[in-house]
Amino acid sequence: MIVKAVILFLIGIGVLGMFGKWRFPGQARLARAKCPSCGRYRIGKSPCPCQEGRP
Repeated sequence: MIVKAVILFLIGIGVLGMFGKWRFPGQARLARAKCPSCGRYRIGKSPCPCQEGRP
């Protein structure tokens, strides 16, 4: 009985690992939200502070 539970647990972890490698919707939008020069997340539509000359 314990062996069956361990095997099912390992199969479940493997399935979760396969799902984790897939690309989920919204990742491209998050990548666009980052500044290409410094890597910070931009909030709103204004440019990044590094491009305005502010720290």
